[in-house]
Amino acid sequence: MLSVIICTYNREKYLSETLRRLANNRYNGEWELLLIDNNSTDSTASICKDFATQYSAVPFRYLVETQQGLSYARNRGIKEAKGEWFVFLDDDAFVSENYLERLSLYIQQIPDMDAFGGRIYPLFEEGATPSWLSKWSASWLSAIDKGNNVCLFTKDYPIGANMGFSKITADRCGLFNTSLGRSGKNLIGGEEKDYFNRIKALNVPIYYLPEIAVEHCIPSSRTTDEYIYRLGLGVGQSERQRTLAISKIEYSKRLFLEAVKWGGTLALWIGYCLQGHPAKGNKLILFRRNVTKGLL
Repeated sequence: MLSVIICTYNREKYLSETLRRLANNRYNGEWELLLIDNNSTDSTASICKDFATQYSAVPFRYLVETQQGLSYARNRGIKEAKGEWFVFLDDDAFVSENYLERLSLYIQQIPDMDAFGGRIYPLFEEGATPSWLSKWSASWLSAIDKGNNVCLFTKDYPIGANMGFSKITADRCGLFNTSLGRSGKNLIGGEEKDYFNRIKALNVPIYYLPEIAVEHCIPSSRTTDEYIYRLGLGVGQSERQRTLAISKIEYSKRLFLEAVKWGGTLALWIGYCLQGHPAKGNKLILFRRNVTKGLL
């Protein structure tokens, strides 16, 4: 059975469509849908009540997690889920109509698969793609596209808007680190990277599944310099917390890696300037500067 887990905090604008897309999936297999409300103060509760009434055939459970933070909400989902697979979707991610069916087929066809991440298309509310967007900055918007073929995540890892792992893997890896991850309006992350690093440490392959796709809503507020500033700072802070929790040596390695990343960022900036796309390079510099600030 597939357990689809959606954690939400004040996303009434998108939630109805997110739930509707899942309810309209063409799938005959066994599944359940868990909505973890992380202390929302908007109309989330009433939206879920209406959904449960309108789509009574959907095995839906609405749960409230009072400890604030995305990692707490995800952990509640893991504890409550009854399936053999835990599928995590964002509350502003819209699945395709064959999402569950295709995922089920992949699970059957890839015997050693115990963790996965899917393709994520950015859906810009303003319509136009930002001029600064590049393959190197797509992850800031929780977008990912590794091509049309099934492959492994090696140096990278899945993004939380569209990811999952088996119950067997969860039993081995435990829960998400609650000292990491977003809480309220802060942009500290790192909990996904931490979790998938634990999966990799167990030599469990993590598959990229191109046909497991979602559209991820991107409001204009997530394309501003102010947002990129806060995001970079949050990434740096979470990396500092994550590595220091392991050891000072691990933190020193991360600082060295940051220096290497600066070299790559400067090379990309020069390249984009020469190509006549300075906005792409400038945003990479802005982001890297604030990651470093957060690390230090």
